[in-house]
This record gives sequence, structure tokens and C-alpha cells, in this order.
Amino acid sequence: MSGFVAFYQKRHKHFDQSYRNIQTRYLLQEYSGRKTASRQAISSQSSSSAGKTTCRLCARKEYSTAVEESQEYRKRSLEERAHASEEKRIRFASDLTTLEQEIRSARLLAREQLDKVTIQRMVEEKMALDRYAIEESITRAPEILVRLRSHTVWERMSVKLFFTVQGFPTPIVQWYKNEDLVSLASEPGKYRIESKYGVHVLEINRANFDDTATYTAVATNVHGQASTNAAVVVRRFRGDEEPLPEFIQFLCNVLILPESVLLKESKWAQLYFGEGQAALSFTHLNKDDEGLYTLRIVTKGGVNEYSAFMFVRDAEALVIGAPGAPMDVECYDANRDYVIVTWKPPNTADESPVIGYFVDRCEVGTENWIQCNDAPVKICKYPVTGLFEGRSYIFRVRAVNKAGISRPSRVSAAVAALDPVDLDRLQAIHLDGGRQIVIYQDDLEGDVKIPGPPTDVHASETSKTYVVLSWDPPVPRGKEPLMYFIEKSMFGSGSWQRVNAQVAVRSPRYAVFDLAEGKSYVFRVLTANKYGISEPSEITPPVQAQETIAIPSAPGRIVATRNTRTSVVVQWDKPKYEEDLFGYYIDSSVVGSNHWEPCNHKPITYNRFAVHGLMTGEKYIFRVKAANAVGVSENSQESEAITVQAALTCPSHPYGITLLNSDGHSMTIGWKLPKYSGGSNILGYYIDKREAHHHSWHEANSSLVRERIYTVEDLTENSFYEFKIAASNVAGVGSASDPSEHFRCEVWNFPEPGPAYDLTFCEVRNTSLVLLWKAPIYSGSSSITGYFVDYKEEHAEEWNTVNEKATSHRYLKVNDLHEGNTYVFKVRAVNEAGVGRSSDVSEPVLVQVKPGTKEISAGVDEEGNIYLAFDCQEITDASHFTWSKFYEEIDDLDKYEIKTLGDHSKLYLKNPDKADVGTYAVAVSDTDGVSSSFVMNEEELERLMTLSHEIRNPTIPLKSELAYEIFEKGEVRFWLQAESLSSDATFRFVINDAEVANDDSHKIKCDHSSGIIEMVMGRFTIENEGTYTVQIQDGKARNQSSLVLIGDAFKAVLAEAEFMRKEYIRKQGPHFLEYLYWEVNEECDVLLVCKVANTKKETVFKWYMESSELEVDELPDLQKGVCHLTIPRLSKKDQGEYKATLTDDRGQDASTLDISGKVFDDMVLAMSRVSGKSASDLKIHCTPEGIRLQCFMKYFMEDMKVTWYHKESKISSSEKMRIGGSEEVAWMQICEPTDKDKGKYTFELFDGKEAHKRTLDLSGQACIFYRGKVIGGLPDVVTIMEDKTLSLTCSVFGNPYPEVVWFKNDKELELNEHYSSKLEQGKFASLTIKGVSSDDSGKYSITVKNKYGGETVDVTVSVYKHGEELPDIKPSLSSKPKLVPPSATETAPAPPKPAEKAKPAPKAGRSSRK
Repeated sequence: MSGFVAFYQKRHKHFDQSYRNIQTRYLLQEYSGRKTASRQAISSQSSSSAGKTTCRLCARKEYSTAVEESQEYRKRSLEERAHASEEKRIRFASDLTTLEQEIRSARLLAREQLDKVTIQRMVEEKMALDRYAIEESITRAPEILVRLRSHTVWERMSVKLFFTVQGFPTPIVQWYKNEDLVSLASEPGKYRIESKYGVHVLEINRANFDDTATYTAVATNVHGQASTNAAVVVRRFRGDEEPLPEFIQFLCNVLILPESVLLKESKWAQLYFGEGQAALSFTHLNKDDEGLYTLRIVTKGGVNEYSAFMFVRDAEALVIGAPGAPMDVECYDANRDYVIVTWKPPNTADESPVIGYFVDRCEVGTENWIQCNDAPVKICKYPVTGLFEGRSYIFRVRAVNKAGISRPSRVSAAVAALDPVDLDRLQAIHLDGGRQIVIYQDDLEGDVKIPGPPTDVHASETSKTYVVLSWDPPVPRGKEPLMYFIEKSMFGSGSWQRVNAQVAVRSPRYAVFDLAEGKSYVFRVLTANKYGISEPSEITPPVQAQETIAIPSAPGRIVATRNTRTSVVVQWDKPKYEEDLFGYYIDSSVVGSNHWEPCNHKPITYNRFAVHGLMTGEKYIFRVKAANAVGVSENSQESEAITVQAALTCPSHPYGITLLNSDGHSMTIGWKLPKYSGGSNILGYYIDKREAHHHSWHEANSSLVRERIYTVEDLTENSFYEFKIAASNVAGVGSASDPSEHFRCEVWNFPEPGPAYDLTFCEVRNTSLVLLWKAPIYSGSSSITGYFVDYKEEHAEEWNTVNEKATSHRYLKVNDLHEGNTYVFKVRAVNEAGVGRSSDVSEPVLVQVKPGTKEISAGVDEEGNIYLAFDCQEITDASHFTWSKFYEEIDDLDKYEIKTLGDHSKLYLKNPDKADVGTYAVAVSDTDGVSSSFVMNEEELERLMTLSHEIRNPTIPLKSELAYEIFEKGEVRFWLQAESLSSDATFRFVINDAEVANDDSHKIKCDHSSGIIEMVMGRFTIENEGTYTVQIQDGKARNQSSLVLIGDAFKAVLAEAEFMRKEYIRKQGPHFLEYLYWEVNEECDVLLVCKVANTKKETVFKWYMESSELEVDELPDLQKGVCHLTIPRLSKKDQGEYKATLTDDRGQDASTLDISGKVFDDMVLAMSRVSGKSASDLKIHCTPEGIRLQCFMKYFMEDMKVTWYHKESKISSSEKMRIGGSEEVAWMQICEPTDKDKGKYTFELFDGKEAHKRTLDLSGQACIFYRGKVIGGLPDVVTIMEDKTLSLTCSVFGNPYPEVVWFKNDKELELNEHYSSKLEQGKFASLTIKGVSSDDSGKYSITVKNKYGGETVDVTVSVYKHGEELPDIKPSLSSKPKLVPPSATETAPAPPKPAEKAKPAPKAGRSSRK
């Protein structure tokens, strides 16, 4: 459970023990492959040679018969075959023998080479492991062992500065003088620098006064740097001086944690030493860092320590009510696939208890966190299994309670899944030349096939949920990797069950879960390798799943004692059962709040703790609980309530000693109160004096001086004296003040006044303060007439005067100060002779209101007494409230009374009158300047006196004054309600000065429990106008309330009562429960709706408009209570007055609604809202005049507020831009669009609250700007003489190029030799008429059109004969171009591609571009 991490966990490599078999297999496969290829080549050559050999037959007989030759041939063939078979068998046997010898030799050679490679690899790995170990032991940043020591020397002496540093690699050292690098070349012979065996020396030869400086040595290597410094003081020798001792500088050695645990550099904490400072930084603060930190300073004179406790508050929980995060997560007993994780529980002060923990793991180098346990583990320890051998892991823990899961804890240190026994099995064989061979113990154990059983199987840890088994591996273990199988059996049953049947265990540790509580089990372990499984090990003794330690008992008696103004010391008795305690948690609660707050967030190991951060003057109680790995104990008994106040000590020293008067034989001195009284009242002061340049002090007073002013007698004239003063309380005499400055005992006879003294501040706020002082003791030649107050900022040089005219008071409120600045003040007294000496400069005061500052409140108590109240929670036993008026302490007990109880004080005004107007102030002593003031002006005093009179002369308080209420039948109820009435209370109603008795027309009653008095009048008439009064008396308290109903007020009540009476009568028959109102449905129709009640089958319902009955398709169902009238497609013609009527034998009722004016406008806006939501996107529609932008919607009417915009500019309807619409579409017509008409168009429909917009950008719409058109050249009228040739030529435009068609008298012109047309380059169209005659007169037209549309232009041609006068022909009215719409199938595509060149036009009556 220690935090120590073994070496093999810091530097490790993964060793695979099966590498021998893998390498051997690869080598043999390679060798076998080569030999197979060689044999195949030899066999191929042998087969080729055999094929080339031929049989030689000796023909002994030239002339033999065919039968003899055949027999001889067959015989020789058989002999040759037998011979060849024998040779082949012998050759195969020889080759097989050779191959076997070669394989045997190759095996021996491969084994030898493999062993060499294996040994070489093991040596290299062992050397690498040793190299890492050596580097780990020697690689480090520079560390200074012996630091520089400061020196004080005389001039012309030499001085040497020594320090020792170690580090690897060897650090480089540089010397600095006052942060400037020391250079040997700058002053040759001045400095000498040496470095031997880590000891570095800087020698300064013949030091002079300029060598006085701070010298710093900085050592640096690749791992970091360290520095040390020392001061060298060079003094000039004087004859009357003796050499001074050496100058000592504190040297910082170490930082330590609680219980003297050395704090080292880590990723969580960073240390810094240098330049006279020691710093400790936390990169990521966590509860684990909470504790007592101590700085230990080792100096020549000894060791000093400075401590501080750092509190770390829990971060806000992710789920409200969830517990805080666990802490101090550590790992131990790590092995190949197993590690035990421990942690400490969080403190749950006000949250529900922790019911368990989740443990998470993460492989180092990844961010994938995996939860290790499915169910929360109840104790602060958990064995994690299933790790991968050779990998490193970090862990974290989360706490769980019924509210949720906590934040995760700080991650643990990385731990590697390795078996520590593996390194112990390595052996090193040392060779010549300093080399060594490292081998495994496995290599020396011989060949072990089936391993033996494990030994020493035992339960190393037990808990309620698991048992951890441990064992030793078998000896010998063999070369093959071992695995283990665990079996369990319930004690006495005789049956065994394998625990890890699916996954074998490689570590000699295993945690067995799922054990029955209270049952005993026995275990055994089997060893396995690839050859088989061993016999079972010896059976363990019976083991029961139970906790070895119990939850600690609650701590004993708890005692809280005072410490400081914001802290309390809590001590307690240790619990009876304190097994393996983590520590204690302390909780605090304000008395009466029933809310507990944690005082520490990490367990403390000692039974005494100082709780800080408490509210001064508040009462607290405390409780303690103990914690260990099993859980947290019950809470201890609560301590007795304690008020947070400082402990009683001696007072601090007085300060601000000043000379107030001197007559040559005595001096009067004054001083200021100690800043800290020690928790009790100051009893008095002791004054010591001594003459200047004397060493001994003498008492000036033998008994205590209670005032802060004292005259010291029996002094020598013209001598200089200094004084020091000590304060005393019940705890003793405090430390003496610093000696005052030297005061001269001389006769003061100057005419101006002496200095004011005892300057104090109160009511310090953000921009103002009040300065108080006391009058000078020495007034000069005349009495003091006033004072001037000067001030300045603390470090400024120029003084400013607050008041232009001298103030006669000894106080002044200074305004217009700057918040956050620090000021000093002084006061000058004035008499007839002039301005006197200024007072001593005050202590600096920060102009800033303190948190929690309270002000005086004014009020009246239950008995009618006027008081001023003030609360102060910072009081101590020595504090008291001082009330003053105009900053003069109040001592008139006949007019004022002061009552103080605890931290609350009141000033009562006994007989208040106008003389009590003024400024009242209160100050609380022995606090940090707590004070306040209250301006009692005439208005405030009058208010308080009125309230006091009301309390002393009580009235019955009323919850409500007399009011009226009209009932359903037209009855009028007059009533009022008092706060409370006793059963003896009496009352009476008075109308126009005449008391009214209870009768049938005036029903009067009183409910004493609720305080309600009422009178109900059955019929309210014109005769009831007047004043109504109710008079009440309950004991001594009286009250009355009146209600005036005259004139318009009475008429309003009378009209309402009459209306309610008629309404009641109306509702006796069929009537309208809700009168006519309107609404618009989703189809944009207007519905007139009314609700009816008290109807029956005979009731008749009718609709009317402008007194004319409306015929409806279907009569409403009156039983449903709702009637509708639908007005589809509302327009102006639907305006008028609509009426609904109900009639039957019981009576009739009617409801009207005038649909005009604002009602009609509101309906249009409502329809606009429905239409605006249904509006479609803007669409383009091409027309003969140009293009039309359309927006379709459910309903459109001209009364709707419609606006069109072009490029953010509003469009008005004109000849160019026409705006209109129909029932389902709103449109805007753009006539003859041009390039200027390109851009963004917006349609806006406003419904009174929201503008519904639709937009369309015409920049890329080809259909707008590329239709066919005639752009010039044609006249309106042409007059020509007979027999001449007429050519009508014009320029056309269109993209794609347009088609041109010529017409005569609205008929398409047939082209021939007489009529011919051309279209050149798609731009120039012409019609040529050769030899014109009178038959050629008429109207000619040209139509230019492409797929986007076009236009037609007319020309009037008149032919006259020779000798005739030129006819005067006027152009026809239709001479303007007529637009031609695009084809119905054409839409608005993207801009077309550039057109091709024009071809000759065909003679078909048309000119076109194909």
C-alpha cells in the first residue's frame, strides 16, 4: 500500500519467452527450402543425362534368322533394365545418406548459430536494461549540495565564494554580479574562477567598495538548472569601528508536507528556489493537495520553519446531491495481469452517504477509460484483473450515492503489468574484457515438460466481496510460459469448481469474487503449459469472505476553543476502534441552521484541527467522523456551541507617540490605542523614558495611566528625550512601542496653537470618510477658533486643504475621494495669532468600503419608543459601542438611553423634540474601524414621532378600507376587514349621519374570526346617494372608515347595480354566454363566433346583416353552446353590422358586431398572418409586356399591407412597375425589363407584428433580358414611287438568336423573287421588294421571337405613281411594338450559351436561326 514504485515499473520492456522457437522455426524453414531447390536441380540434370545414353547391341552374327535376333534382343533388354534399376537404387541410397548428413550438419550449425544469436540478444537487452538503470540513477537536473555563503569583508581583502553542485550530464556554471555576467576579460586579474570535482569557486582579488553586490551562480544541463546567490559587503575601515560580523542570508533547503513527508517535483507540484524566494506551484489543484505545508529554512544560526494549511474546496458536483470525488488513488502488488487499487473516501457533510465506488482504468498513451467493476464496490480497495502483460495503466475512482455519481478522482501514478519475479530470474555471467552474458534461470533448469503444482497457496487478502489468492510458481518452472487455473470448493462439500475456466491466469495472484457471505471455502491451484496441466496444489485452509478490519467507531468527546477572529480549534478523543485509520473529517454548522459544511476535504491523521473561514461573532457547533478502507464512522456527538472570537492575549503596542506641550521642566505626550486589544479591555499604560544617547530606560509612571495623555515631570531643560509605551490588560502587559523620536524639553511660548492629536478615522466608504481629532493641549496666546484639514495621496508630495474656511468642529467629513486610493491627513489649529503647528501625519487609510459594512437604522419599538440601532458581528469581549451626537460622546442620560445586548446596540430618544435633529454616530472599539452615522433631519424625526404616536394611541388596523361590491342580482355589499377583532368588538353603520339598523333592506353582520364587517342593500336606488361610514371599537383601540358615493361616483355604482340586475333577468332566458367575436381559420376565412347558454329545442337562433336576415345552409346546434358564421374571402363589401339573436317563450337576447374601421383592419391583419405563413417563393411569369413576379398564398386582397422592394428600395406602382393581385396571388409587373432591372426583389406582407418576406434575385434570369425584340431601324411610314426597290431594314436582338417573320396585312408574307428577306449575323433583318407597285401598299409587320418571347412592329408602306403628289400618310395607332409571349412549354432556364453564326434564311416565309 505504499506509494513506492519499483525500478522495474519505471523502466521496463516486454520480453517474449517464446522467441527461441519462433527463430528456430524460421531458420529451419529457410534451410529446408534451399535444400529442396538443390535436389530438384540435381534430379533434373540426372534425368537429362540418362535420356542421352543409348544401348549398344553387338551383332555377332550377320546372318541370323529373325527369331534368333528377336530373342537375343529381348534378353539383352531385360539384362540392361535390371542393371539400370540396380544403379538407380544405389544412387538414391547414396543421395539419401548424403542428404541426411547435410541435414544433421545444418541442424547442428543452426542450433549453434541460434544459440549465439540468442545469447547476443539477451546480452544486448541486459546491457540496455542496465544502461537504463544507470541513467536512471545518475541522470538528473543540477542539484546544489552546498550553497553560497554571504561575506562581509574590509576593503583590499580577497574573498572566495564556494558552492557544490551535482548533476548528470555535468552542469555548466556561470557567475553573475547583480544579474550581469562575470567576465574574466573585462577586468583581468580581478576574478578567478575554478571548478574541481563539482566544487566551484569565484575569487575576488583586492575587493573594493564597488564589489558590494549580490553574486549568483547558475548551474545548467539538459535536464534543468539550479541557482544559488550570496551577498558580498565590502566595508571601509574607520579607526573607531570594529569589524562587524558576517552578513547572514537565509538559505532555503526543502519544502515538506504534513508529517515530514519530503515534497519532490512532480507533474502536480513544481518547486522554485532562487533570488531570495521559495515558491511552490500547483499545476492542477486537487483535494489530494490539501494539507499542512511547511517551509524549512536552514541557516548558519539554525533551522526555522514556517507552516500553512492549504484548504482545497470540492468542485461543484455534476449532479446535485452527488458526493465529492475520492482521493489518493494508489496501486500496489502489480503483476502480469493484476493490480490492487486503493483510495480514500470523500467527506459527505450534507449529502447522502456513499454506497460504493466505480474503478476506471486507462492504458497509458490513450484516452479510452474503461470501467472495471459492474457493481459499485463498497470498500476503498479493489483488485483489478484482465490487464495485458507489459502495458502500463493509470486508474481513477468515482463515488456513488443515491443522488448520482461524483466527479472522477485525480488519476493514479502509472503502473506496469509486469511480474517482479522475472527480473530476479536473470543471471549475469561475467567475461573477459568487462563483458557479460545474461541468461534466464529457465535455461539452467533443463527440459521440463509438464510443470509441477504451485506452492504456498494462501489467501493474502479477504473482504466481503472477494478473496485474493497468492502462490509461488513451481520449481523448476521450465522454459515454456506458465498459466494457472484456480478451483474452489465449499468447505466439506468435496466438489470442486473451476473459477477461471475461460481465461487462464498468468500472475501468481487472483481475486475470487461471487463468494457466498458467511460460507467457508477451500482453494487449490493447477499449473499449465503447452504440454499439459500439473497436479493440484495443496488445499488451502478454510477461508471465509469477510472484512479483516471493521468500520471505525465514532470519535469521542469533542471540544472547541477560541483561536482567532475567524477560526476555532477543535479537539476530540480518538475512537475506541481505530484500525488502519485514514484520518478524520470535521464538519461545522451555524447554530440553528441545521446545515453542515465540511471543514476539511482530505482526512487528517491527528485529533486536533484549526477550523478557519468562520464568521466573527457567529455561533458554531462541530462534529467529527473517522474513516478507513471499509468506510466512514458515525458522526460524533456535537460539540457545545462556541462564538467565534479571538483568544485572550496581551494587547499590541501603542503607536503614534507625539509631543503635545512642553514648559522646560515637563513634557506632555499623547499616543494612539493599540490596534489589537488582546480580547479584553485596556486597563492602562506604562511609560518609559530615557535621555538621548543613553542606553538605560526609566519608568515615568509607577501606576497604570488610564488616559492616552500623560505629563512627564522632572525633566532637564533643553535636553532631548525619547519615550516608549506599553499597554496592559487582564492577560498582562503587552510589548512596548518603538521608541519615539527625540523630543526637546523647552519652553513653548509661541503665540500660535500647538498640534492637534489623536487623528482617527471612521465611516470609511468608497468615496468619503470622517476624520476626528482632539484639540491641542497648548492653545497659544488666545483660544482656538477653528481647524484646517490637509490631505494627499500616500506617495504624493503636494498637500491639499479640504476646507477653505476653518471649521469650528473637531470632526470633518471628507468627500470626493477616489475609491481604492490610500490617503494621509494632518490637522492645523487656528487662533487669533494665526495657524499653528500641524499634527503628526496620520496613518495611511484605504478609501474603500469593507465587505459586510452595516449602517444605523431608525425605528420605533412596540411601546412607541424611538430608537437608533446598530449591529456588529465583529465584536470581542473588549468591544463596546460608543454613541455620539455631532461626534461628541453622548452622556445626557436624561434625554438618551443606551441599551446594548451582545452584538446589538440601541440609542433611545426619551422625549423626542426638534432639538434631537442632528448627526448621530456609533463606533465599536477593538474592531477594524467599524462605525456608522445617521442624519436625523426634521422630516425623518416627524415620521418617527408620528409612528410613535400611532403606537401609543392604538387604532384597529384594517386590512382593507370600506369598499363596495355588486352582486349578481344587483345587490350592493358594503364591507371592510380589520386585521383582527376580539369577540367584544363593537361596530355600527352610519349613512348620511344616520345610524342604520339591521333589517330586510340593510342586512348587517360581522365575522369576528376574519374581521369582516358587511352590509348588503337589496335594491340600490337614487335615494341611496351619500356618505357611508363604519365605526369600530375593540377595547381602547378604535377606527373608522368612510366611503363617499356622491355625483359621478354614485352614478357609476347605480348604473353597475342596475346593469347587474338586468343581466340577472336576461340570463333567466336564452342568452349569450359570450358575445360575438371573430377569428380567422387556417383557410383564411373569417368566423363570427358566439357562445350561448340556457337554450332549449324551441329556441330560435338567427343571423342578421344590416337588419337583413342572413340565410345559412345549416342551423347551429344550440346544445353545443357555440355558433359560427363563416365569411369566406372577406372583402370591403362584407363590411357592416352583424347581429345574432336568441328567442323563445322565456325571452330573447341579441349580440352585435360592427365589421368596419379598426375591426375590419384587424381582420385584414389576421388574414395577412395566415396568408404570410402560407406564401410561396417568388415565381417568374413572362407576359407580353415583360415579366411578372408572383407570390401565391391562401388569400390576397388589396387591403393587405404589401410592399415590394428592389435592392432594399421601396417600389411604387407605376407604368414601369405595376403592382396588383388576385384572390390567391400577389404580383408585380416589370414592363420592358432592362439591365437596370436586375437584382434582388423582395415581397413583404406585414401582419401587424411580423413581416413575412419572400425574395428572388433576377441577376441570373435569362428570360427577363434575352427575348427577341426590334431595337431600331424601322420607320413608322414609308412612301415610295412605283417601279423602285424598297428595302425595310432593322436591327433585332435576342439570345438565342430570334426567328424573324414578315407579315403583310397580318398575313405571313410568302417569299419569292419579288419579296426577299435576310437575317445577317442574327442582328440585321431586312425585307426587299423589287419593282414596287400599288399592290404593294399596305401594312407590313415584322415579328421577332425566340423561346423567351418577342414582339411585332408594324410599318405602313404607300406606293404612288409617277407625277402624283407625295401622299401624307399618318402612322396607325398600332404602330407601337406588340409583345409576343413565349411558348407555353418554355420556362425560365438559365442564361443560354452564345449563339452560333447565322445561316442563309430559308424561303418559307420565315427568317430563323438554326
